Amino acid sequence: MANRKRNIQMKFYVTEDEKRLIDEKMNQLPTRRYGAYLRKMAIDGYIIYTDTADIKAFTKELSAIGRNINQIAKRINAGGPAYQADMDEMRERLDEIWQLQRHILSSQR
Repeated sequence: MANRKRNIQMKFYVTEDEKRLIDEKMNQLPTRRYGAYLRKMAIDGYIIYTDTADIKAFTKELSAIGRNINQIAKRINAGGPAYQADMDEMRERLDEIWQLQRHILSSQR
């Protein structure tokens, strides 16, 4: 053991689903040894980080806009009057949705 090239042992636990995923990925490669596969992935593997802050903000804004539109629609469906101001507000909200969507799509490039 003293002459081993790799003399530091690392241990970690996985769930059954994680183990199954590791096995599926290993089956795509010629290696059959966990140590070799996990070492290679830990050293040379890629981590892809996706910043979803814009999408979360978009979803929050979209939800608020949707609530406003639903309140107007509920009042109109209940037999209430349809005001020009309400129609203008819905058009403004729709414009906001399109602006947010364009902003997110342009920032993802």
